[in-house]
Amino acid sequence: MQPTATVLVYSDDSNTREQVRLATGRRPAPDVPVVEFVECATPQAVLTELDKGGIDVCVLDGEAVPMGGMGVCRQIKDEVFNCPPVLVLIGRPQDAWLATWSRADGAVTLPVEPVEFAEALAALLRRQRLLSA
Repeated sequence: MQPTATVLVYSDDSNTREQVRLATGRRPAPDVPVVEFVECATPQAVLTELDKGGIDVCVLDGEAVPMGGMGVCRQIKDEVFNCPPVLVLIGRPQDAWLATWSRADGAVTLPVEPVEFAEALAALLRRQRLLSA
């Protein structure tokens, strides 16, 4: 992993993307790199950014319109070679089974709770660092 980690954030709602940025801060934990964000508001933009490479973790809004983050997650897990880990934002705790169906690597509920989100993101960044070592 580079000295910085690139986190792709997909949501059609700019407020949700802002919640993710604010909850992350410069870095979600002291033992992970400083985070840079790539923001996407459409599923096509997600695919375009992943094709470019360099994404360490994806954060996908399960409540996004027209295509929710769980559908995007399942698609990228099928179509993107060496797909980065995915953290899905879900509307209700009961939707965790859908996150499993989508093959997400983690799930947290909306609205973003900063401590829970930072811990989940840091865990995926640590995992990605181990996989790329």
